[in-house]
Amino acid sequence: VQLQAFGGGLVQAGGSLRLSCAASGRSFSFNSMSYWRQVAGKERELVARITKNGIKSYADDVKGRFAISRDDAKNTIYLQMDSLKPEDTAVYYCKIQFSSRHSNWGQGTLVTVSS
Repeated sequence: VQLQAFGGGLVQAGGSLRLSCAASGRSFSFNSMSYWRQVAGKERELVARITKNGIKSYADDVKGRFAISRDDAKNTIYLQMDSLKPEDTAVYYCKIQFSSRHSNWGQGTLVTVSS
């Protein structure tokens, strides 16, 4: 199963962007899909997760501003990012967790928020 990421780019503070991540390949089951982000020199951090049952969770600093969703027909997840801040600038990665031990990462997509 491969993940292909779309979206990202440059936006002014207060603006919005939507990321998407499409899974393709053989039929699969999974536990969750998620978005992470990483700033140079720092560890990758979890931004938002949606479980196979549709339960959503968010990092504290994006709650109320970001929304994760999933389109099962398209095997795609979305991250709607509103009220963006310069500190949201990072490379964003999507991840699919097949089991407790197996996962795949998508390629990163750069989000830059200018002040």
